[in-house]
Amino acid sequence: MAMNYTQYLKIDELLALQEPKSDPAEHDEILFIVIHQVYELWFKLVLHEFARVGDCLRSADLYGAIAGFQRVRSVMKTLVGQLDILETMTPMSFSTFRDHLDTASGFQSAQFRELEFFLGHKRPAAMDVFGPGSPQRAVLERRLAEPSLVDAFHAYLEGAGATLPDEVRQKDVTAPTAPSPAIQEAVLELYKRRPDVAILLELMTDFDEGLQEWRYRHVKMVERTIGNKKGTGGSMGVEFLKKTLFRPVFPDLWAVRHRF
Repeated sequence: MAMNYTQYLKIDELLALQEPKSDPAEHDEILFIVIHQVYELWFKLVLHEFARVGDCLRSADLYGAIAGFQRVRSVMKTLVGQLDILETMTPMSFSTFRDHLDTASGFQSAQFRELEFFLGHKRPAAMDVFGPGSPQRAVLERRLAEPSLVDAFHAYLEGAGATLPDEVRQKDVTAPTAPSPAIQEAVLELYKRRPDVAILLELMTDFDEGLQEWRYRHVKMVERTIGNKKGTGGSMGVEFLKKTLFRPVFPDLWAVRHRF
């Protein structure tokens, strides 16, 4: 028998995954579950796309990298738009089922931590919420030990003729990204000499801005919903999330803006 739409996309299994814990089910719990499950699917896609972008950067496939950043930036806009939907849920409504989350928290999103590591924001402490030997921790340990997307960008710059100092070329891959004057000089030179590369650099900056926009909107949504309460699972809630704001993935692209 030919495969149909329901079979190919496993629609029956997908629609069976939304299981409210409140009994009787509170109306907005379905909204809460759907939004967060969809977020995890988008995170999966972003990781998938960025894996290819990293390969494109390392192989000097400029147009492949451009296409990848265009797609991921569009995904970021969708992630921001989903918050508009989630904010239709009032704080009073959330409070009717919040206790049923028990210790579940967004801080336990292994895919988002994986994405942060892949983007160069490497913090071994972020793995502490995942038990030793767990599949999630194993994935994060692998990501921690791998070069980041920023490292792939540095490889692209070197392939484009930039001379990078040893502290960049031999950087510990487990260390977080830090600004580099040498990278900034390479970026400026490419902006002037390679208008095609400038398109990529602007798309990278655009994605970076989009990620910061999503973080800001997420913080304000949480603050609007729970105020200064601690997050589920005992997390620090809004005050911790505020510390993540305005932290760029590509700091060198921002550091040169005043020099154009």
